[in-house]
Amino acid sequence: MNAQEPNGTDPVQGWIPQGIDVTRPSIARVYDAALGGKDNFEVDRQAAAQLFARVPDIREGALENRRILSRGVKFLVEQGIDQFLDLGSGLPSAENTHQVAQRHNPDASVVYVDIDPIVLAHGRAILAENSRTRVVTADAREPKAVLNLPEVRELIDFSRPVALMMVAIVHHMADDDDPAGIVRAYLDALPSGSYLFLTHFHANGSPEATAVEEELHGAHDSGRFRSREEIEAFFGGLEVVEPGIVTVPYWRPDGAVAEPLTPAQKLLLGGIARKA
Repeated sequence: MNAQEPNGTDPVQGWIPQGIDVTRPSIARVYDAALGGKDNFEVDRQAAAQLFARVPDIREGALENRRILSRGVKFLVEQGIDQFLDLGSGLPSAENTHQVAQRHNPDASVVYVDIDPIVLAHGRAILAENSRTRVVTADAREPKAVLNLPEVRELIDFSRPVALMMVAIVHHMADDDDPAGIVRAYLDALPSGSYLFLTHFHANGSPEATAVEEELHGAHDSGRFRSREEIEAFFGGLEVVEPGIVTVPYWRPDGAVAEPLTPAQKLLLGGIARKA
């Protein structure tokens, strides 16, 4: 299969936006491939296949992250939040932040930020008729630049509470990036009553966690698994809502959680916390 053929179809002239390197896998596209999406290339599917070879149920882990996103956004809307800044959002596919938020509050505003230009290319098409949603290409590791983007300022009123979405992004920041400082810089720009929603790969000591970290570092030089203490530190100074920072299937599940969890279901910790 040609690396420029999206999802096994015939080559589509002009499908590849300018600036996209289809010889290297992209985190956003590999995640899309793991979820069974279509906005990816052969190189991304190969990277996903390597993850499946090491952790056969890895798709369940990706789905659990999408499920907690849905539950978390619904919870935030119920708290009166109607503004969402979604960093490292990936492709805005089914049941992403804007679908959930605007289903419960049609006036909710959502700005997606991702470094991968394919997110902007597809996001513009998907969201062409959605005046309350924007997709921008930017590096979430540069808080000052992101917070001053015109598209962000257009939809996000920083005098009112905001939901800062950092779902499965901070683990793609190296220690040298100062992820704690990045999280704090965003939170410092938000008013009282805002929320942090964060999920993160957990260094739980399992062979599966080690395998995923090795694969991500091999393909992307990314994917830093951190200890519970390191992850909890990102929520420092905030009021963590119940049930706390937990393995993601246990965060306010819609029903009984099937036990035992699979290895992939245990890969992430997540939680939501309020800025006083």
